[in-house]
Order: sequence, then structure tokens, then C-alpha cells
Amino acid sequence: MEQSFCHIDQLPDVARQLLSTFPDERFYAFFGSMGVGKTTLIKELCCQIGVVDNVCSPTFAIVNEYLTDQQNPVYHFDFYRLKKIEEAYDIGYEEYFYSGCYCFTEWTEKIEDLLPDHYLRITITESGGTRHLEAHIEGKLSDFTHGKPPHSKKHSHP
Repeated sequence: MEQSFCHIDQLPDVARQLLSTFPDERFYAFFGSMGVGKTTLIKELCCQIGVVDNVCSPTFAIVNEYLTDQQNPVYHFDFYRLKKIEEAYDIGYEEYFYSGCYCFTEWTEKIEDLLPDHYLRITITESGGTRHLEAHIEGKLSDFTHGKPPHSKKHSHP
């Protein structure tokens, strides 16, 4: 999926298109430079899936947990301040990543070796005030669809 947008008021349509194009995906890995709109799009995605909590960047906490109107958890990660990959182990990333709940990750490149075998990769770039979004599935369809959690690319603790 590819889409360009110029105005923040277009984000509800962008979020709806992502959710309808990839209805079974729960792991959304965001890539893009600072200020490109990753957090803003995640806020809109959370709104679209019924999150009732205040959605904000978990820059200092690394992970925020929100609840939907159906009391389902949604996990939002910001790995910007991660100094070493061991910090992801310290927060128990696997419990979140393989929960089957929506997970949205920002600054994903810092933990790319820990990503599941199957995820939605979303890259946002900006040029001349226009954002360009590219979204596609990475990896193979794993056993997760059959009730077994998938394994990360590198699943042993360093």
C-alpha cells in the first residue's frame, strides 16, 4: 500500500485504509525520521480501533498500554531513547510483541533484530510538506495464526 497526504485532516482516511488493507495485522513497525508523523498516525490508528485512553508518545516510558472500548490492550512503543538492545529484554518485549494485541512501534530500527518473523512495515517520508507512506508485510506467515507464538529473528538473550 502506498499513499501520500499533505494535511493532518487526511489522517483518519489514511488510518482507515491501513486497517482495511491489513485487517488481520496486529504488529505495526513504523520507520521514519523525527517529526515525520509516526506518533500522530499511531494516535489516529488508536482512535480508529476504539482506544479510549489518551494516546501519547511513550518516549520516556518506552511502552504505553491503552485500552479499547472493548477492554482490549493496545501497546505503543517508542524505542528512541534505547541505548542498548538489552533494555528491550528488560521490559519484557516478547510478552507484548507476541500477545496477539495491537502493537505499534516507533524507532523500530533500534530493535529490528527482535522483530517477529511477520509484521507490517510502515515507512513514512516527507518531501516538500507532503508525507509519503509505504506499508507492506515483512516476513512469512508464522505459526501465530495457528495459536502458536512466532519466534523473533534472534530470540535468545544476548
